[in-house]
Amino acid sequence: MSDSIFDKLKFQLEQQVWPDVYLFKFIVPNNSESVAKINALFNESSDLVMHASRTGKYMSISVKELMLDVDSIISVYEKASQIKGVISL
Repeated sequence: MSDSIFDKLKFQLEQQVWPDVYLFKFIVPNNSESVAKINALFNESSDLVMHASRTGKYMSISVKELMLDVDSIISVYEKASQIKGVISL
């Protein structure tokens, strides 16, 4: 994600009241390294759901987590963007 996308997302998120539960969605290559790196971005208490694609090549990961503020959400997306092959939705 480029800075301009983060800026737009930040603006949209600032319209909400925080803290609140936020839903993150990612698509990653279906390998243990990529999945583990996404899982490491969140707490053990997060509500995490994973589904393999029909062909098994990709894994869809949805995570609901209580986020304290907008900057903490942007931070997760910035860290996720460093993972090879990740698509943030």
